[in-house]
Amino acid sequence: MAESAVGRQTALLAMEDVAVHFGGVKAVDGITLEMYEGNIYGVIGPNGSGKSTLLGAMTRLTPSTRGRFLLDGKDYTRVPARNVHRMGISRTFQTVRLLDDRSVRDNILLGLDALPKQTRKETAMQVDEVMERVGVREVAQLRPDELSYGMQRRVEFARAIIGRPRLLLLDEPTAGMNTAERKEIGKLMRQLCDEGITQFIVEHDVEMMVETCDYLFAMNVGKLIAEGEPQDVVRHPAVQEAYLGKGAAADA
Repeated sequence: MAESAVGRQTALLAMEDVAVHFGGVKAVDGITLEMYEGNIYGVIGPNGSGKSTLLGAMTRLTPSTRGRFLLDGKDYTRVPARNVHRMGISRTFQTVRLLDDRSVRDNILLGLDALPKQTRKETAMQVDEVMERVGVREVAQLRPDELSYGMQRRVEFARAIIGRPRLLLLDEPTAGMNTAERKEIGKLMRQLCDEGITQFIVEHDVEMMVETCDYLFAMNVGKLIAEGEPQDVVRHPAVQEAYLGKGAAADA
């Protein structure tokens, strides 16, 4: 793990021998890892490596075949997906999931639905600030289907952070954005981390991951094949081989 984060503290989130099988397909196959507060973690790998499946299992939206998930050392493997958000874990999705019959502002406020009433009331007052930071305040009254795909990703990002989660899971957060926009979102990720929001990112943009992440994991065909400092991980022989396409399967 990142040396500055580890020491003897309890991991914010830990996975122990996690597997997700779909029939005979081992989408995730025996992943063990730890993440500590105050860092940005990322996972890279070719299509079909199991990245998005792993993220889904972390939020319990995707049932795991075996293994354990722990938050602050407490097992939440059997916690229903609807309760995971209340534990301080929030996420975005690989495919944007917004309600086109509601405004951008209303979609963002949906990120508060699972929180206690008083927390919702206090946090809702900050929605304008969140929209400003993410760059969607000027389109607050529009519907998502009136926006570009890149702007829709921003709205989903805002919805994920409005409740001030402890752990933010981001599945391809910069998809559909140009280089300048990706750098802007990367800067925001760092600011959020400095404010206490630990992050776990699934992203195909390896250059951005190296620039943004403190610690990087690499997967291929469901297995963890490398981890460590981002620059070291992308140079790892197993990672280089994975990106040549060997062992690729259906997209996770």
